[in-house]
Amino acid sequence: MGMQDRDGYGEAQREREKQRQIDEARAKFSGFSRQHLGAKTVSPVKTGLIPMMIFWCAVMGLLYVMMTHYLKPKQAQVMSNGDLVINRSRDGHFYTTGSINGREAKFMVDTGASLVSVSENFAQKALIHGGVPATFKTANGDRPGRIVEGVAVSVGPVSVTNVKVGVGLSGGHEDEGLLGQSFLSKFDITMSKNQMVLRSR
Repeated sequence: MGMQDRDGYGEAQREREKQRQIDEARAKFSGFSRQHLGAKTVSPVKTGLIPMMIFWCAVMGLLYVMMTHYLKPKQAQVMSNGDLVINRSRDGHFYTTGSINGREAKFMVDTGASLVSVSENFAQKALIHGGVPATFKTANGDRPGRIVEGVAVSVGPVSVTNVKVGVGLSGGHEDEGLLGQSFLSKFDITMSKNQMVLRSR
């Protein structure tokens, strides 16, 4: 056998050995894949759908909590001279937190409303009893209700004790109400583009 034949023979043997090693590695990997990865690749939808739903529910819940906190009415700011400052919300209205008979309420300030108004459910919880039966004219037609005098209404540290409250007028959530002229008339009101200022008379 010549030198060239020996080199060719050795080269062929090395190639066969290399190919054998590659085939063994493939066989091992194929067995490992079937044994350990088979279940994951057969039904990705079954195992992946529930965790994905949980993830997106958590994301949506977090967004809801953040938006609720972001849109929650702020308490009126009290300036050093005693003025109450209420900032305009993104929807163009003025909102603030306060209380009626000591029970926390979220007010929308309505300078066109003659009364502070709340729902009947809120009135029961705030112990607003009695009053005079009345029929309120609203944009949605006449609504029965009652007018109660001598109710304590507070915004920030400012409290007015003898306020007329219309019960049955307010819509929306139970703890929401309108802050109307029966409270606002106790103040001088000035409005700018983004603020409403209530100054005690």
